[in-house]
Amino acid sequence: MQALLETTDWPYANHIYLLDGDKLVAYIKHGTTEPFYFKSPIKGFSKSRRTFKPVALDLFDTSRQQANDMIREVLGSKGDTYFVNLDELTCTCPGYTFRGTCKHVKELETA
Repeated sequence: MQALLETTDWPYANHIYLLDGDKLVAYIKHGTTEPFYFKSPIKGFSKSRRTFKPVALDLFDTSRQQANDMIREVLGSKGDTYFVNLDELTCTCPGYTFRGTCKHVKELETA
């Protein structure tokens, strides 16, 4: 997981973005420390015409740890990696996106 602080000089607030490779997993809104995790990671996060600097994730240890306690990484039947949010009972897999439920959520909910 990589954290990038946007440093673009523009009239908008710059946030911290949490990436897993080229997938945007979450962001931390300017002025807060609580990450907002997306139901499905956003693929192909574009950095064009914007500037960023790496940030150590341990700066947000408390809120990050609380958020990470609620997020579980699971392996799909075809080898893909998905994320289950135990607090919201959501998953990033196609099955959850299509049906609103999936085996990953059910398995972790009963565990």
